[in-house]
Amino acid sequence: MAEGSATADTPEVPVARRNPVTHTLTCKTDQSVKQASVKLRDVMVFLVGGAGDQERYYVDGPNHNVDYVRDMVDADIEALEIKKYCTTLPLGYNAFMSEEDLENNVIGKISNCNTAVYIIGHSLGGWNGAHLSAVLSDRGFKVKMLVTLDPVGHGKIVYGISKIYRQVPQPKAEYWVNIRAAAVDWNLSDVVADFGEQWEISAGPNVMGRLDINHADANFMYARPLPGGKSARQILRESILKWTKE
Repeated sequence: MAEGSATADTPEVPVARRNPVTHTLTCKTDQSVKQASVKLRDVMVFLVGGAGDQERYYVDGPNHNVDYVRDMVDADIEALEIKKYCTTLPLGYNAFMSEEDLENNVIGKISNCNTAVYIIGHSLGGWNGAHLSAVLSDRGFKVKMLVTLDPVGHGKIVYGISKIYRQVPQPKAEYWVNIRAAAVDWNLSDVVADFGEQWEISAGPNVMGRLDINHADANFMYARPLPGGKSARQILRESILKWTKE
């Protein structure tokens, strides 16, 4: 898979500090009332990689493509001086398919129901990450944004050999950015994406774009401007900043 890197383009913005407070937390799936001392406006960013991203996939990987995206998210968080409120975590595309894995790898990582959850998914991770947005929303979590980077998963063959949801995703997020990789000059990663069948989305996202970028280059997809002038990176960064300052 192709690899790449990017440099953070971050504004210097002063951020107000907040003190911990005690308040009541009640999720839809747990109606018992709990008192907990928490920092308001926490952020959790899950970065869901595709096949061969966080672990070996048959003869390929791990390639860590979403780790380059994570580097940019972490750089923006650092520049905005909100690191103490934000956590980022890379996941394999199949890291939350069972109830046990969902609890251990996802739900158990979210501080509370007031935490703003952001999901960035690439390839098979875009397909499964879109499903994850619905699962978490249905359980009472606040999914602020879903970013799908060339999601793949329509193919019957890839479903047969990969641990992905079979149904077409029905995302549930306050804001959805979808990017379709449409490289003019293909490489092996585009062949793999074609084999898995890219998810052709015609409606639903708040922002959509087709970019002349190879499928493997998740970081370039994340950083490149989309229709409207902003990149997924800018949109997500502004959302996190607004959330932590409110």
